[in-house]
Amino acid sequence: MVGKNNSNHLPPGFRFHPTDEELIMYYLRNQATSKPCPSSIIPEVDVYKFDPWELPEKTEFGEKEWYFFTPRDRKYPNGVRPNRAAVSGYWKATGTDKGIYSGTKYVGIKKALVFYKGKPPKGIKTDWIMHEYRLSESRTQPTRPNGSMRLDDWVLCRIYKKKNLGRAIEMMKVEEDTQEPQIMSVITPIHEVVASNGQQTLKLPRTCSLSHLLEMDYFGSISQLFDDNNSYNTISQNNTLMTNVNGYVVPHQAMEKFQLGEVSQISMNPSYQFQ
Repeated sequence: MVGKNNSNHLPPGFRFHPTDEELIMYYLRNQATSKPCPSSIIPEVDVYKFDPWELPEKTEFGEKEWYFFTPRDRKYPNGVRPNRAAVSGYWKATGTDKGIYSGTKYVGIKKALVFYKGKPPKGIKTDWIMHEYRLSESRTQPTRPNGSMRLDDWVLCRIYKKKNLGRAIEMMKVEEDTQEPQIMSVITPIHEVVASNGQQTLKLPRTCSLSHLLEMDYFGSISQLFDDNNSYNTISQNNTLMTNVNGYVVPHQAMEKFQLGEVSQISMNPSYQFQ
């Protein structure tokens, strides 16, 4: 049983992200009572006749998660346990069932399942996840022929593939290794502050990149940085360019402002003393 929906009528940019309550109240309940759903974007597919990686092809809508109306069959003729077997594996319940409420009314049940390749109990766990939604209220089961294995006419399933955390961390590490190393400075852009006595002082802030300081012109031009005739010594420590004045590290721009009389004094923090 494969049903395809026509998504051509959906507006551009439309995304289908219903809540658990909306799935029960507006989709599964309507499907179970043969009423039209708000939008015909959930197809009718027997998900147990396919492996999970085949299911995205059975619907025209969905990017990272896919929704289906599916029937459930019995595992045993006289039992109430559903048959969870698929083509090359089986779905196994995990965690506890979650009750779904509309206001204070109990309307549905949500069950989480994981797909395993192979046969139980030695199946291999995969990243494929199913959320199965079923109605909570007891309905009179329709008369079925003797020997029928049908358990439910409809439940609603949301299928998606869980992100592999280990693989994502490995990819992030590769990206970090390929990035160019960034030269860091022990200072950030200087902020002028006015002391209680009305005098301007310079605040030496936190760490930022040297490239950012050069863009902000706090070190002046490149030629000034490497001028041997500069009246102050430019020192390199841990790949950082600094100006040494009487044993203290002072930004070159701060010294220029002091020399030009734009500020009356420079606030020195002992933590920036050159070692």
